[in-house]
Amino acid sequence: MRQKAEAAQPQGNERASVAEPILEGTSEGIEGRRFTLRAGRQTIGRREDNDIVLDEPSVSSSHAWILNQQGHHVIMNMLSTNGTFVNDQRVHEATLKHGDRVRLGQAAFVFLTREAGEGRIGPRHWLVGALLLAAMALAFSLIWN
Repeated sequence: MRQKAEAAQPQGNERASVAEPILEGTSEGIEGRRFTLRAGRQTIGRREDNDIVLDEPSVSSSHAWILNQQGHHVIMNMLSTNGTFVNDQRVHEATLKHGDRVRLGQAAFVFLTREAGEGRIGPRHWLVGALLLAAMALAFSLIWN
C-alpha cells in the first residue's frame, strides 16, 4: 500500500488549509501520508487511473469521489463493497469538516483544513488584543486632550 500511496502523492507544500485541504492517512501502511485535495473531483480507489491510488484489498477499484462544491468537500461512496465511513458512520454522501475521520474499507484518514494549533484564538491572542486596544485608547486620549 505504501508504494502506491507514495506514487499517487500529489506535489505541493502539503500543508492543510481551507483552500487546499488534506487527507492524512492514519492506518497502517498509509500513516502520515498526505493527499492534497484540489478543486473539482478526485477519485479514490485501487485502480491505477484513480487520482488517489490505494493498494489495499478492502478498498474497491473505484471506491469514492471527493468533490469540491463551492469550497465544501463532499465525499461520495461509489457503491464500494466495504463502504465509506465518516466518523464511524456509513455514508453514501457526506460534507467533510476539519477533523472528520474518513475510512474507505480499512484505509483510514483524517480530513484537515488547518495544521495543528492553527485557527484557534488563545489567551495570548486576547492579551495582545487587549494591550493594543489600551495603547490605542491612550493615544487617542493624548491627542484629543
